[in-house]
Amino acid sequence: MALRSHLDQFNRRHPWSHNDHYGPWVAGQVAASGARHVLDVGCGTGNLAALLRRGGATVTGLEPDPATARVAAERFAGDPAVTILQAGFAGRDPQRRWDAVTLVAVLHHLPLVPTLRELRGCLAPGGRLVVVGCYRQAGPADLLTALPAMIANPIVGMVKHPARADAPPSHMTAPTAEPRETLADIRAAAARELPGARIRRRLFWRYTLVYDAAHGSSGA
Repeated sequence: MALRSHLDQFNRRHPWSHNDHYGPWVAGQVAASGARHVLDVGCGTGNLAALLRRGGATVTGLEPDPATARVAAERFAGDPAVTILQAGFAGRDPQRRWDAVTLVAVLHHLPLVPTLRELRGCLAPGGRLVVVGCYRQAGPADLLTALPAMIANPIVGMVKHPARADAPPSHMTAPTAEPRETLADIRAAAARELPGARIRRRLFWRYTLVYDAAHGSSGA
């Protein structure tokens, strides 16, 4: 426990975003699908939106935290292809369908099964859902995966943020929540609501999910 405490203190002094680490991967998955119009749920300060824009997509970002949404809106104030709304997932346009929907460290804030069902309904025919999520650790496989992450985390922190930080950067200050579902729970829910979804356990306490809607339907 003492080692874990020392690691936590070190990581706070050299913060870096596990979510941003997967941003290029998410943007690549979206680009590979050919998506032009993307809904980014829980967009934070807009780091992923910037990557999606770089790939040529138009982006609607939803961010429920007022201060974080304000930062994102100011960031893209001069770009008409990015719309930032201070809203959660329920605040989206219910009639609209997107070519791609992205969620990074957001799904565990929402009720899992109904949200997966609603996400499927957000996709245009042939649309792609890309999730980077958090899960509750339970069992030997989770513990084994956590060990290399615990070792790598401070090393990456020193590389990305060598100077000692007094406070986390603005893009790491949005409200957080502990995940409730295990990876097994998430796999089971996805098998029911998103048949064919591809789920992989990832480093740094994350998993990824990619689901492609059928071309002949709206995903509903």
